[in-house]
Amino acid sequence: MQTIKNNNFKVSVKETGAELCSFKSLKSGKEYIWQADPNVWAAHAPNLFPVIGCLKGDGLIYKGKEYKTPKHGFFRKNNDVKLLEQTGNSLTYGLKYNDKYLKIYPFKFEFRIKFMLNDNELTLEHIVINHGDEDMLFSVGGHPGFTCPLNENEIYEDYYLEFEKNETAPTWQVDKEGLIADETLPFFDNNNIINLHPHIFENDALVFKNLNSRKVSLKSKKSDQMLTVSFPDFNYLGIWAKPNAKFVCIEPWLGIADSVNSDRNFEHKEALIRLEPKGTFTAKYFITIDE
Repeated sequence: MQTIKNNNFKVSVKETGAELCSFKSLKSGKEYIWQADPNVWAAHAPNLFPVIGCLKGDGLIYKGKEYKTPKHGFFRKNNDVKLLEQTGNSLTYGLKYNDKYLKIYPFKFEFRIKFMLNDNELTLEHIVINHGDEDMLFSVGGHPGFTCPLNENEIYEDYYLEFEKNETAPTWQVDKEGLIADETLPFFDNNNIINLHPHIFENDALVFKNLNSRKVSLKSKKSDQMLTVSFPDFNYLGIWAKPNAKFVCIEPWLGIADSVNSDRNFEHKEALIRLEPKGTFTAKYFITIDE
């Protein structure tokens, strides 16, 4: 595990999957990242690459060949990920293709993630490099879980998510196989608040495709701390937790799980990024804490 810090906050990242596992206030002692209780959800903040969510048939088909790419990709939980660089306020990790990965994903990728701590803000920069001679198709995203509630005198229902703009977007249903169903449910009605409660995720994640907002804050009705996730480079958003759990995930995505109607052809998959040969792609999101 590697750590960076300043006068106000300390950030810890474990090399396995380059997973953010702590964003802690040195003033209040509060831990803002979910601490991966194995009896509830044994993760902190997985990094999703080169796919997001489930693939129909537990894999993809590219140019007639099937590849068993796992759910959320192969970067999370990966012990091949290595620390590439550490400075006073940043950590950079990476993973590059080899024969093992070419058997489950057909592109000569390199994926790096850089964590940068400045004042009360953590930047997560995702860098994808195409080392191949053909266009590379991929998705990338985050799955950070945040402690909720933060204080002993609070309950889950004291918290809400406030979006930067009013929304009218529906949420897309997730079926029992983890695929995106045809049906949507009305959700926002020209408002910008999601009130949290223990049963809100009983039907899986809230999945949004067409938000006006690129910023959402986790707030309490009883205390002043505020955590904000800003995702200017990401077009999709998932909100999720285990039912009755003491966390909430705010997930910026560039991509989405397969549709129930997917033909499994990777070139037809919704919201994939197409990166030219030898090209580089970057996308950032930000976690900001105000106390």
